[in-house]
Amino acid sequence: MLATGLLSATAFAQPPSTGLGQAWPNAPDVSVNPNYHAYVFVLAGVQYIQINDANGNVLGSVGAAGGQFIVLPIGHSQLVTTPQQAATTSAKPAAAPTQVYNDGTTTISATPMSDGTTQLQATPALSADDCDVVTCSTHGS
Repeated sequence: MLATGLLSATAFAQPPSTGLGQAWPNAPDVSVNPNYHAYVFVLAGVQYIQINDANGNVLGSVGAAGGQFIVLPIGHSQLVTTPQQAATTSAKPAAAPTQVYNDGTTTISATPMSDGTTQLQATPALSADDCDVVTCSTHGS
């Protein structure tokens, strides 16, 4: 009886999210860009973040925990870069990167490429105490 009560309380604490790898998963779209869809799934403290294009095509997905990332083998996973893994492509950027997802700890940007694909880049989000290369080099931090 206690286990059932705990299970029910856990189930109500977070709405169910299913469908990792699907075009239209059963999860809220948390994208910060109207041209993309971002979905987050959480299991055992790891966030699995999936990025789809405007038509629902899965572009890629990463698992993120504690500033570490792993590229998941769904979508065009060969075009996903993380601090731990580089993507290799002969295509060149066709436009500037645009931010697709940011939860305060993880940022994902999308870059349209010259061959019509989209490259995703997952990085830890900068905190107020962090200094990016441009700010540090121009402000002496």
